[in-house]
Amino acid sequence: MALIFCASTDLGAPRQTSRILLPVLRWLIPDISATALNRAQLLVRKTGHALGYAVLAVLISRARRRIRQNSEPPCLRRDATIAFVLTVLYAATDEWHQTFTASRQGSVADVALDATGAVAGLALLWLWDRRRCRPS
Repeated sequence: MALIFCASTDLGAPRQTSRILLPVLRWLIPDISATALNRAQLLVRKTGHALGYAVLAVLISRARRRIRQNSEPPCLRRDATIAFVLTVLYAATDEWHQTFTASRQGSVADVALDATGAVAGLALLWLWDRRRCRPS
């Protein structure tokens, strides 16, 4: 959450991240056009959004399981639901936080993207758990 919070300040603004992303993209694809470069930067930034919130949802779900490990029977659906709700709430407050930063702006579309990332992360966790628990 601290990493996401820092990224929603001026440090994570497109102007700042382009200092790293654009040279890397130009190095990978030397003849890339300016339009393609801007699209690639947007894709990388939005993928980072979804990935960050996928990781957050997985971490919350795993933490809930660990806390209850010996006291209650597992309830993966409840853990996933709570992790999803907490992740989306944090995404909404993060976007609201960005409205107070001059170089950033909050976006409902980004909250939806973050929620999609959370669902993807929780789905991958469910698949991982299912595969791990399958009898040999």
